[in-house]
Amino acid sequence: MDVFQDTEMESDNDDGEWGMIDRMRLWRHDSLMQHLYETAAFWGDKILSWTNDPNDAFWLAQTYFMTHQYARAERLLTRPFSAMTPKMPSASLNGLENGVVDDTTMGSLTADTKGKGKEGHPDTSIMPQLPMGDAGMVQIPEELQDSVSRLVDMSVACRYLAAQCQVRQGNWTDATEMLGEANPFRHSARSGRAVPNVDGGIKASGSSMCHLRGILMLKLNRGDQAKLCFMEALTLDVKCYDAFDQLVSGEMMTPDEEWEFVQGLAYREQTQDDADFVQLIYTSQLRKYKHAEEHALTRRRLVEEFGLSDNPDVLFSFADALYAQFRWADCYVITTRILGLASIHDSTMPLHIACMYHLNHLHSKLFILAHELVEREPENPVSWYAVGVWYLASGKWPQARQYFSKTSLMDPRFGPAWIAFAHTFAMEGEHDHAVTAYSTCARMFTGSHLPLLFVGMEQIMLSNHLLADEALNAAYAACDGDPLLINELGVMAFTHGDYQRAADLFKRSLELAQVTQSSQMSWTTTYLNLGTCYRKLKNYEMAKTNYQHVLEIEPQHPQGLGYLGMVYHHLGEIDKAIVKYHEALSIDPINGHLIELLNLALESDLCCGSLEKVYPGGEEAFRAMMVSLKTKVLDASKKPKVDKPGADVAMSVG
Repeated sequence: MDVFQDTEMESDNDDGEWGMIDRMRLWRHDSLMQHLYETAAFWGDKILSWTNDPNDAFWLAQTYFMTHQYARAERLLTRPFSAMTPKMPSASLNGLENGVVDDTTMGSLTADTKGKGKEGHPDTSIMPQLPMGDAGMVQIPEELQDSVSRLVDMSVACRYLAAQCQVRQGNWTDATEMLGEANPFRHSARSGRAVPNVDGGIKASGSSMCHLRGILMLKLNRGDQAKLCFMEALTLDVKCYDAFDQLVSGEMMTPDEEWEFVQGLAYREQTQDDADFVQLIYTSQLRKYKHAEEHALTRRRLVEEFGLSDNPDVLFSFADALYAQFRWADCYVITTRILGLASIHDSTMPLHIACMYHLNHLHSKLFILAHELVEREPENPVSWYAVGVWYLASGKWPQARQYFSKTSLMDPRFGPAWIAFAHTFAMEGEHDHAVTAYSTCARMFTGSHLPLLFVGMEQIMLSNHLLADEALNAAYAACDGDPLLINELGVMAFTHGDYQRAADLFKRSLELAQVTQSSQMSWTTTYLNLGTCYRKLKNYEMAKTNYQHVLEIEPQHPQGLGYLGMVYHHLGEIDKAIVKYHEALSIDPINGHLIELLNLALESDLCCGSLEKVYPGGEEAFRAMMVSLKTKVLDASKKPKVDKPGADVAMSVG
């Protein structure tokens, strides 16, 4: 059937006539394709009553699963069926090979890839339907016990579907028992990273089950095992994007581990014709802290060689790179384009919302976006995350915290909500609570260095320098390419009095920022820190150069003006120092330190500066005035003293 036309295409004429069951299988298939699930379940149930065929049972269970009747689907998959597969013609289904039992512990069924097929009328006397006892317990006649088996014991696909049903019902332990703690096909000759799937699809017996096992490990709070399961799933089949997404978006691996693992996958062995494309599209989704040139080349190839210039995922790679460079406005332009193509793009929405937070003139649009998301997608965690970010931008910390908490409850693996939740404490000045929240985030997202970085920053605020060093060094071990992290390490070196090492770290931070072409406005503080290190090292010329660079980027920077005034003060250029102090105080008029420095400069200028600025006529006129004054005093002292009450008869000239 052509889904873009109203008429059905004529199918090839097969020999023989279609019976009632054949026609009903056609009805079942077409109902599934047209999302008429109740219709498919109704006719599928009648087909199963007639045939008792495990293949028909599998398709009926699929229909129940699509209608969220998970308990009903699980019961169907775990009830006994005849172990003798009916001899009826059918094609192989992806993940279901011909035959009842394969070389593994779980066999497979034969099934029609479309869920419909032509076959003869079943002989119901050969395969009697097994009765169901009280409370759902199965009662099997003794004469049939040796010839029956559950679908989950005969088919990998049935076992996988049954485990999916148990996961949807929250039965984590039962689902783990159904799948097993480890991959049972790991040492099979038909499984492995170098063994491609026969039909070119996804390996149900390996990759899909490993991915579901990883989901279960996350539900059971066993993150390390979940990571290994997802890595195994992607290793067995590079086409399993779900496993890739869990590893990358869940930040289970450090940036270096991510890069090495993704570049080392068996693309050629598994997808020989599409190996380059799969590797490129996966590489474009990795974090952008390092390998800037490789990422740029990857994006260029995807656009020029594969024509994906307007694909949301490729555009997201551009936006992610811009966000890592703190270029909020440019990133916002691309995320807006992505959302114009796809109203909701899960990877893009957090970036789009974050850009609106950083750009003050977009806060009103953020308010409107949050309302629209809540109205359209109330079950999507990102909708409530947007509400929380708007409250954060408005400085309403408790309300923001409430919505970030709701977001994390809806999706415990939504990293931005956990980070933002901790930010509310930090911005409110509750540094101890912030450290606790960041630490929780660090335990959940072991591959991300950001929570540890923020823990270190909060410990600096609390003057816990030993704990700050520990957190920042741990973050550096996870990611050594983040210029913001290098800046914080420089701050700690400065705090310890190691000014030369601090200067080296600040210079390295700025070099990394230049490699990623970051916005200069974001690094004024680092230039300021570098200038202060040089000032402490008494390298006043280098300090002056860095402070002047700060003022080139932001001419009204009060600290930059004040520190430049201090450098001029040290160099003896008092006039220039006074000018810079005045400029700084015009921006920050109540800064006590600047007022004290200005007074010091004025006193220094008065007492130690040139007399030409203090007395008209310069030094010679001043000395002549002092000689004249001394002469007058001496002459007055030679006159007779006249006692007058309260009169001063002499003046002492100091």
